[in-house]
Amino acid sequence: MDGDLHRKMEITNVTEYQAIAKQKLPKMIYDYYASGAEDEWTLQENREAFARILFRPRILIDVSKIDMTTTILGFKLSMPIMISPTAMQKMAHPDGEYATARAASAAGTIMTLSSWATSSVEEVASTGPGIRFFQLYVYKDRKVVEQLVRRAEKAGFKAIALTVDTPRLGRREADIKNRFVLPPNLTLKNFEGLDLGKMDQANDSGLASYVAGQIDRTLSWKDVKWLQSITTMPILVKGVITAEDSRLAVENGAAGIIVSNHGARQLDYVPATISALEEVVKGAGGQIPVFLDGGVRRGTDVFKALALGAAGVFIGRPVVFSLAVAGEAGVSNVLKMLRDEFELTMALSGCNSLADITRNHVVTEADKFGVMPSRL
Repeated sequence: MDGDLHRKMEITNVTEYQAIAKQKLPKMIYDYYASGAEDEWTLQENREAFARILFRPRILIDVSKIDMTTTILGFKLSMPIMISPTAMQKMAHPDGEYATARAASAAGTIMTLSSWATSSVEEVASTGPGIRFFQLYVYKDRKVVEQLVRRAEKAGFKAIALTVDTPRLGRREADIKNRFVLPPNLTLKNFEGLDLGKMDQANDSGLASYVAGQIDRTLSWKDVKWLQSITTMPILVKGVITAEDSRLAVENGAAGIIVSNHGARQLDYVPATISALEEVVKGAGGQIPVFLDGGVRRGTDVFKALALGAAGVFIGRPVVFSLAVAGEAGVSNVLKMLRDEFELTMALSGCNSLADITRNHVVTEADKFGVMPSRL
C-alpha cells in the first residue's frame, strides 16, 4: 500500500493496523502473527492487565520541555520504545526486515532481528547504520549457533537477546489447523547455507515440527555462560517472568532481562508481562536493566511499564501488522504514534524526563488491595 492511501486511511492508533492487516493477509499468515497458545487467556490478559493500572498524575508542573531520550546498554536512544524480534517478516510485506530496520533506525531506536528472519544479519546490516540486537534460538548443533553469533557480531549487531522460554514450541491451535508452513518463496535466511532454512509441511504446524527437530531442549544456565565465552556482545535473557529467574540471570552474568511471555504464544495462563514486571525488577535488585515485552499498544502502556521499573519496552505484533498494511511507512507510523502518545502521557502526568516517572504515578490492583482501608 502506498503512502497516499496510508494517509487517507486516517489511522489514529496502533491497534487499528491489526484489522486492516487481517483483511490484507492470507489467513495462514495473519493467524500465525495474531494467535497465542491454547485458550489464548494470556494473549488477552497481556492487554487487559494494562487496563487495570491507573494513573496518579501530578499537576501544575512546567511540562513545556519533555525529554524522552534514554541510554540502553550504553546506546543513546530517542525513546524507551524498541522493536521486539518477530519471525518471517517477508510474509507480511516483500520488504520485510529491511523495512523494519530502516524505520527503527530513522526513529532513533533499536530493532531486534529474529533468528527466524526472512532476511539475513548481513542483509539487515546493509540497510545502513542503526543499533540492532540479534535474537537467538539455540540449535542442537552448537557449531550452527557459534557461526550465527559470529556473523551477527561481524555484521555490527550490538547485543544478543537469548530466548529462554522455548525448549519446545507452544501449542498454537490456529497454526495446527492451518498446517502453517513458511511460504515456498521464502527461507529462514540466516540458516539458508546450512540446509536449515526450509520448513517442511507437517500434519500439524510446520514450525512446531521444525522446532522439535532443531531447537535444543537441554538449554540451561550453563549455556548462558557458554555464550559469554564465544562473544563479547552483552546477553539479554528474554523470557523471564519470576523473581527467582531474575536473580539467576544476574548471577549468571546477563547484561539485562526482557520480561516476556513470548507474546502469549508459549505457556498459556502465565501472567501478563506487566503483572510480572515488578517481581522481576525486585529480583534483579537494580543490578541490570529490566525491559518489558508484550501487550504494548499505547503510550500510556509505555508510561505504566516505566513507572513499574522497566528501563524500556519492546513491541512485536504492532510492527508486523503495520508492516503488512504499509511497509516501512507503517512501522514508522507506529513508532511515531507511540512516541507522541507517550510524550503526551508524560506531560499530563507532570513528568519532564524518564527519571521523573515514579512508582507513585500509578496505582495497580495490588496497591488497591493492599492500601485501601477494609470495607468489611
